[in-house]
Amino acid sequence: MDFLVPFDSYLKEYRYKYLALFHALRSAIVAGNIPNGTKLPSSREMSGMYQLSRGSVNQVYDMLLAEGYVTAAVGRGTYVNYEAPDRLEHDIPVTEQIRLSDWGERISCEGAYRTDALLAHEATATSVINLEMGQPVQEGFPVEAWCHAMYQEVRQLEALRQDSEPIHPAGYEPLREAIALHLRRMRGIQARGEQVFIFNGSMQAIALLMQLLVNPGDGVVVESPGYGGIQRAIEAAGGILIANAVDEQGIIVREWTEKLLFVTPSRQFPTGAVLSLERRQQLLAWAARHKAIIIEDDYDSEIRYGGRPIEPLKTLDQEDRVVYIGTFSKTMYNGLRIGYAVLPTSLIKPMERAKQLYEPSPTSVLEQRALAAFIQNGHYERHLRRLRRIYSKKYAYFYRMMQEHVGHLFNIISCDAGMHIYAIWNGDPEAYEAFRLSAAKEGVRWSDGRRFHLLSNAPATACFGFAHLQEEDLLRGVLRMKTAWEKTKYVREPGSIIKDQKLSQISRRESDD
Repeated sequence: MDFLVPFDSYLKEYRYKYLALFHALRSAIVAGNIPNGTKLPSSREMSGMYQLSRGSVNQVYDMLLAEGYVTAAVGRGTYVNYEAPDRLEHDIPVTEQIRLSDWGERISCEGAYRTDALLAHEATATSVINLEMGQPVQEGFPVEAWCHAMYQEVRQLEALRQDSEPIHPAGYEPLREAIALHLRRMRGIQARGEQVFIFNGSMQAIALLMQLLVNPGDGVVVESPGYGGIQRAIEAAGGILIANAVDEQGIIVREWTEKLLFVTPSRQFPTGAVLSLERRQQLLAWAARHKAIIIEDDYDSEIRYGGRPIEPLKTLDQEDRVVYIGTFSKTMYNGLRIGYAVLPTSLIKPMERAKQLYEPSPTSVLEQRALAAFIQNGHYERHLRRLRRIYSKKYAYFYRMMQEHVGHLFNIISCDAGMHIYAIWNGDPEAYEAFRLSAAKEGVRWSDGRRFHLLSNAPATACFGFAHLQEEDLLRGVLRMKTAWEKTKYVREPGSIIKDQKLSQISRRESDD
């Protein structure tokens, strides 16, 4: 009975031994490891092998018999009664034989999704200081107010079940109206509730927009460096990435012939550059001339702790050519997968049809209802004000520690908003890679900025997330970086670090390519 060895692995999944034995036997029969006609051990033998009572073994055999996997005859024993299908040629799994569509092939191709996290076993320190991007602040959240909003909606579940009025595919209408009002008050966007569509995070909005707006072979202008999610969504739709360089004023505007542009004007991802008013006007004029659409991703500019408030590009849009995308995952918590888009009027019906296809009934309705009440009662605006104070303090401390201890390694770009700091390496790529590996062994990691570049000769850059850590952890992380550099061979080589590189110089070199 060697074929029953997997029994131990099933014990981890099932609470009761008899269930573990049943699933181990059934899996082995279906896989053909116990051929058709094989006589199973007696209940006495089986109970001795697996320390089960004979009653439990008989129960397992009865379950297999009821499902037709075995036959039994008094005095003759229990026999397998299942003919496993022939194995496919070369034992290739069935899933690999399924023919995918062109879209399926593109989204499944190797490299469609890249991650930057260094393996945990690289670290030799007792704990890892994770400075990777995308992790919001963990303190200061109004738990009591949010729980109250959720509890109020849970209490109305019975009424919800009896409510025959379906929710619109665009989302819960009071939430759409609340977002429109918030954008008018806080961001200057003259949005109507009917223009606001709710999504399961901003990435779903981006993916659906690509399917609505991009045909295979269409070019889409993107920033370089830029957000990897939009790059993957364009490629999955069959579009062609048209990379365009950025400098300290954001994307460098050209006379593109393409009909779609993706941009992060309020806080360029990942450099943090703010698109100048002159370039905003140039982009809108380009869109008008070419009858193009601009997708504006305002991913974290609401977390502003310095400088003047930046108006979104959408506020200047007089021809209804800008799609404005926002999210609550950065300002609330990552688990709240609620994003939204403000659509031009001509896109409302097409997006409604797309949402009906993917989500005939909107998801996270309870959270949508709670969030609507949370915004309407003023909790969200108060929460944002609290967040800005927390982020401002953390940013000031982290920026100061970085300049003090590793400022000679990076040109650290100052910023007035967001959850990460962008820094340009002051040396050659080989030294940067050695430094990254050394830092991983010291127990600190960050997001490698090189993966956001599409143009050639991309500089070595880093993105340091700071919002989710306390000051003592931020300091430990910086000191570990300092130690990591001192352990590389490059620290002893004169001229290995070139100080005071400028972001504009890097961007001009990229644009020349």
